[in-house]
Amino acid sequence: MAARTLSLVGWIGSVVLLLVSASASRGEPLRIYVGTYTGSGSKGIYRLDFDPATGALSNRELAAEVASPSFLAHHPSRRFLYAVNEVAIHDGKKTGAVTAFSIDPATGGLTRLNQQPSGGAGPCHLVVDREGKNVLVANYGGGSVAVVPIEADGSLGTPTATITHRGSSVNPQRQEAPHAHCVTLDAANRFAFVTDLGLDRILIYRFDPARGALTPNDPPSVAVKPGAGPRHFAFHPDGRHAYVINEMGSTITAFDHDRGVLTPRETLSTLPKDYRGDNSTAEIQVHPTGAFLYGSNRGQNSIAIFAVDPTTGELTARGHQAQRIKTPRHFAIDPTGRFLVVANQDSASLVVFRIDPKTGALEPAGDPASVPAPVCVEFVPVSR
Repeated sequence: MAARTLSLVGWIGSVVLLLVSASASRGEPLRIYVGTYTGSGSKGIYRLDFDPATGALSNRELAAEVASPSFLAHHPSRRFLYAVNEVAIHDGKKTGAVTAFSIDPATGGLTRLNQQPSGGAGPCHLVVDREGKNVLVANYGGGSVAVVPIEADGSLGTPTATITHRGSSVNPQRQEAPHAHCVTLDAANRFAFVTDLGLDRILIYRFDPARGALTPNDPPSVAVKPGAGPRHFAFHPDGRHAYVINEMGSTITAFDHDRGVLTPRETLSTLPKDYRGDNSTAEIQVHPTGAFLYGSNRGQNSIAIFAVDPTTGELTARGHQAQRIKTPRHFAIDPTGRFLVVANQDSASLVVFRIDPKTGALEPAGDPASVPAPVCVEFVPVSR
């Protein structure tokens, strides 16, 4: 039965992948923007061209000089890009910042619009809401989440909401205080899910995009295993299942999801059974078809591959890709669903892998591109 289920997953993945990539395969151009940690040779946000037919990367350029733009998100209109500035002090205050840029549709160049405080120190993740009205920011150092409104010209307004978490967990070195690590919205734009590594919880808020407001949901959170350290969070395309990758525990926890309520279903290791060294996880993403899930291991240095049961959302380990990978801080799947691009923080490179539509396996594609201290990969379709 298990083999039959996995075969069905592969077949569904193949069919849906053909549908997902049909329009993009006709040649819609794509750009990649790369967030970095400045210092060690990096000056800010870098831009590369991406060929959706071959996966080739080319024409690397510095798109904007800005301090530690460690995570990026683009506006639904494709006209604007937003970056956290992962710093502890901004304008003399204990907070990081968020910077808005306009995107030149012809060149992909970035023009700075303005900057606003992020509502806490060390912002490390952000998302643009699905109506393009707000940027939501997770502040790791400040242990908080904030909402920053987007003006008509793409610039950022004064933050409309800031919520600081309270508490700690079992690891005195890493979990002595709240550390908000990621903020994710559901497809309906009604709920915000904030993973807090310091609390071993996913905080859940009702989100009002018109007012830029957050209010605690009922229930207001869901816990993971003490000491797990939840980091990044991803929804399945069906919206009924969701997953969190636990940085300290090197695990992935799968949840059932229903209107803002998460119910834990299972927890699996991201590591090979025989691995005994140090490791911490980083990024997690579900393939656009929903057939596969990927998570990154730093230490063991690989991308873990899982098949997803189309009915239950449960995971089956399908191996690891370790070739060309060193400290995979982040990765992204291109809109066609055919390629996965990894940001290797410690080897200063982007590497591209072709995704097997039947098994989810990753095979190297083309030559790596050099980018200093890459932290985030953001695909942006080229506006015509």
